[in-house]
Amino acid sequence: MLELSRFFGIIIRMMYQDESEHHKPHVHVYYGDFKASIGIDGELLAGSLPAKQYKLVVAWLVLHEDELYKAWNEAVSGRPFDRIKPLS
Repeated sequence: MLELSRFFGIIIRMMYQDESEHHKPHVHVYYGDFKASIGIDGELLAGSLPAKQYKLVVAWLVLHEDELYKAWNEAVSGRPFDRIKPLS
């Protein structure tokens, strides 16, 4: 699982060839002891995050939607993808 971005203590990662778990484009988000899988469309698929951090992640997803879908397509094909600019 490679890191896509990191901001405000939030780490966002994407796995290679990870279609089987959730069947939709998603990222894995870590914040302290919290873990969540969140669709690129912002849907919470598994786990949990504090409300403030969830909103920050969703805002980041909206801002970088095209880059995220590109990274997803690369990842499910087993190819490397680029890091994405964090929120600032």
